[in-house]
Amino acid sequence: MDVSETGYYKWKRTRNKPRAWQLLLVKIHGILDEHPDNKNYGIDRVHIALQQMGETVSRSTVIRAMRKGNLLHKSRRSPNGLTKADKKAQRPDNVLKRNFTATRPNEKWLTDITEVPCSDGKLYVAPVLDCFGGEIVSITMKSHMKKELCIQAIDDAYKSRTPGSGVLIHSDAGSQYTSDQFKKKLGDYRAVQSMSDVGKCYDNARMESFFATLKKEKLYKIKTRKMTREQVKTIIWRYVMVYYNRKRISTVNEGGWPPVIYREKEAALKKAS
Repeated sequence: MDVSETGYYKWKRTRNKPRAWQLLLVKIHGILDEHPDNKNYGIDRVHIALQQMGETVSRSTVIRAMRKGNLLHKSRRSPNGLTKADKKAQRPDNVLKRNFTATRPNEKWLTDITEVPCSDGKLYVAPVLDCFGGEIVSITMKSHMKKELCIQAIDDAYKSRTPGSGVLIHSDAGSQYTSDQFKKKLGDYRAVQSMSDVGKCYDNARMESFFATLKKEKLYKIKTRKMTREQVKTIIWRYVMVYYNRKRISTVNEGGWPPVIYREKEAALKKAS
């Protein structure tokens, strides 16, 4: 068979030993098994989790192992707008200008609305996202998408935090956000309003990215049409406020820390200095 004696015995010694990628795949499965929603982790989050465990491997090595284990995910869906612009309303300027970075908590907040079909009708979800760390400050859910939903989301965010004056609050150009009542609410909080241009969903891309994550990792995997609004509310709240904010690895934050942990660590470092 044209095989050397040395080569044959080397093959015999190692044929039952697991390969390096197999050992790595075991560790990857361990990461994914730590929490039910970790099954949604893609390449980057798995790579960060391995680094946090002290595993020094390249991204391409992670890709190869995940490919062999059939763990690679398909790309996300494209965002679709829900709110509609009021062409007659006076719209605030786009102050944010797609700059989603923040140097401190409560510097820039994003908000928007998405809908979830349920057995007893649609559920409308309005979160408020802090650009510092990507934490969801509040998430308000109702059976309608009127301006009161958006106002309640802002009220809930201010109850959760004590940000003071000057918070930049960015939304799309929906009629809810151009309403006099919403503008007055921001004025009462001494916030600065910023608004996307009409039809430019990427002006609020980070908020759209959160919606895509929520739907891909949780909502598309359960049959919300067979659940009541109250059941879906509970699932969304637990995923966002418990898992997303406190457990899920972030590819944006340094060290991969979840939003709440990242904020707390940065606050501790600032206090120590």
